[in-house]
Amino acid sequence: MISRVADHCFWFGRYVERTESTARALAAAGSLALDAELPSAQVWRPVLVVSGEEPAFRERICGGDDAHEAWGDGEVVQRFLVWDEATGTSVLRSASGARSNARSIREVLSLEAWEAVNELYLYLRDDATLARYTQHRETFYQSIRRSTQLALGLARSTMLHDEPLDFLWLGVLLERVSQTARILDVHHHAVANHPDRHEVTETAVWLSVLRALSGGEAYMKRAAGRVSAESVARFLIAEPAFPRSIAYCVRSAYDRLCGIRPPDAHDLPGGRALERLRVLDKWVTARRAEPIAPRAVHDLLTHVVDEVHEICVTLGSELLGAEAPR
Repeated sequence: MISRVADHCFWFGRYVERTESTARALAAAGSLALDAELPSAQVWRPVLVVSGEEPAFRERICGGDDAHEAWGDGEVVQRFLVWDEATGTSVLRSASGARSNARSIREVLSLEAWEAVNELYLYLRDDATLARYTQHRETFYQSIRRSTQLALGLARSTMLHDEPLDFLWLGVLLERVSQTARILDVHHHAVANHPDRHEVTETAVWLSVLRALSGGEAYMKRAAGRVSAESVARFLIAEPAFPRSIAYCVRSAYDRLCGIRPPDAHDLPGGRALERLRVLDKWVTARRAEPIAPRAVHDLLTHVVDEVHEICVTLGSELLGAEAPR
């Protein structure tokens, strides 16, 4: 398999997952704005931080002013993260990136998966979709989530389970690790440092985080209905059976990379990325046996985000023919 195809498969997976993650985060923030008595900026600014677009929003929308009213304007933030093509992680930009990569790998991507991602892109370009976004916001975000899930589900059920799908799903899993860590870190830090902590408000925030990661029902089964910062953090970091937890995604990514580049194949490239992923998996697994102190959560999640970034850089240089992630 040539590196160009592997690169497009990897980034197709990342862009599809990023499209869904942004839509989920915005939908969860919209619900939180209605459910919790929080300042608007405390609801919407974390979404910009998670997406990595806070500096761009400050510069382009707020004119460098940290006190600008746009930080708390949900409509402005949502337009910026849904429709703005200059925003690197916007829904439209991510869906366009997924479609562009899909077009480049039509020889390995199944027809059904291609049609699903192409239909998502055309849906976002349709004038009627803007009316749905304006009038039925939750329905709009739900359509995005279902379209991305359809594309990934069709890829898994209609493609050969060989290297192209391994690279595709490796991209999905590494993107999920980063998204879960960022979402949990931003909200955990905001709640822990808020001067007027209130149990009802904190519960609303943690339920919003779980909704953003599709973890509400699974969490309730594990926690028997009790919601706290510590239990939510432990669930999203260390739960081995939840498909969006850090522990699950890191282990699954390692298994995928082992399928691409077996640990004993020392003559093949990819050894450094595989070793870094193995070490990260071992490190995350060790956290499951330890108490996760609230003050240690930020450092733990920062380490995960930094390591995933370095793993992607190393993958790019070793296997994908790229010096750094896009």
